[in-house]
Amino acid sequence: MVDSITVRDAEIADLPAILAIHNDAIRHTTAIWDDDEVDLADRLAWFDERRGDAFPILVVETPTGVSGYASYGRWRSRSGYRNTVENSVYVDADHRGKGFARLLMTELMIRAEAGGVHAMVAGIESGNTVSIALHEQFGFTVVARMPEVGYKFGRWLDLTYMQRIFRRDEKSE
Repeated sequence: MVDSITVRDAEIADLPAILAIHNDAIRHTTAIWDDDEVDLADRLAWFDERRGDAFPILVVETPTGVSGYASYGRWRSRSGYRNTVENSVYVDADHRGKGFARLLMTELMIRAEAGGVHAMVAGIESGNTVSIALHEQFGFTVVARMPEVGYKFGRWLDLTYMQRIFRRDEKSE
């Protein structure tokens, strides 16, 4: 990658760019299973929740601005799931296929290991072979496929769950 492309922690000032990428994914893809776009207040609440839980929010920055973001958060709310997280990686439509998702995932995996994450899951629309292949490159394996659990753009969607376990022999409190 070019030196002028960096992955860094997101800042409040990045939220408008994150919002634009998020809403574009809602409008044009099956990566986010929402029908309605969100506003800046929604992304600010999301940002504050992730930061309050000490979870990373990363952006990839190019000379033209923020071109993608990634994060992980709680997978489920019950305390028994406290060592498992779910990831999200989104890249601006104009920058897909340029390795930005790989850059974001690399740093996200580093942060997860350093943060003591035991397992990370990814819920991916089953037709999104690019995302499935990306996760496989980072050691994720398919653990479930749930047919017709989502509906968007006038059709039923299947959900593929992928998982990566970081530590098999350690217990966490």
